[in-house]
Amino acid sequence: MANVKKENGPKGGGAISGIIIAACIFVGWIIWNFIMGNGANFEGGVNTGHPLPGNYLAMVYKGGPIVPILLGCLLMVIVFSFERFAVISKAAGKGNLDVFMKTVQASITKGDIDAAIASCDKQQGSVANAIKSALLKYQDVKAEGLDSEAAAETIHKEIEEATSLEMPMLEKHMTIISTLVSLGTLAGLLGTVTGMIKAFGALASAGTPDQAALANGISEALINTATGISTSALAIVTYNLFTSKIDTLTYSIDEAGNTIVNTYRHFRSTKK
Repeated sequence: MANVKKENGPKGGGAISGIIIAACIFVGWIIWNFIMGNGANFEGGVNTGHPLPGNYLAMVYKGGPIVPILLGCLLMVIVFSFERFAVISKAAGKGNLDVFMKTVQASITKGDIDAAIASCDKQQGSVANAIKSALLKYQDVKAEGLDSEAAAETIHKEIEEATSLEMPMLEKHMTIISTLVSLGTLAGLLGTVTGMIKAFGALASAGTPDQAALANGISEALINTATGISTSALAIVTYNLFTSKIDTLTYSIDEAGNTIVNTYRHFRSTKK
């Protein structure tokens, strides 16, 4: 059953991610076309007119057809950030993680493995699951009376296996957020280039340059630049924040694992 989940999981997760990405771009287009492009935001009541003074929705609408893509990227960052926050918070378990780690390590040091397992059941989450797996393996090798180093290696492998099962769940969608860091900037740059093309096209027109077309081209370029930078900045902040949280969880698992192994070695040395 576990193998089936591993085989089907990435495909199902990829399909869901694709649907979310498409939905974000579609919602971005709706916002750009129907909300920002609402005639009430423009002079004359039509979106072909000039934006009303101080109406930022109309100003962003004038950024051109790249704006819906940028809005979609921004929505993707927001959606996947909320999703990662929920998953990582659940992985940390209930209560304070530092207090939980101190309680478990104290129980392990005293040799009270049952109390440590009870703390894991109470905490719940990825860290608690990995530590509980190691503690159960600790009890098994302790009952079998294996050689100290062989048993320690067995416990260590159990911790690595438990961590490898939890990490994909924690790191899922992080690649999408990291991609949006560059994609937001590149999409904004594309909008900037198209805006400047329009601006220089107005300058190159025969006779007196069309000042309105020139201003619209420069405005489009700057709007796309600002939107792209905002999207990338948010993606960078969220990516670094979640990466830091994942590293903290991984470190907690490794720290607890080392404590379990050292406790078993101490237990075996006292029996000799």
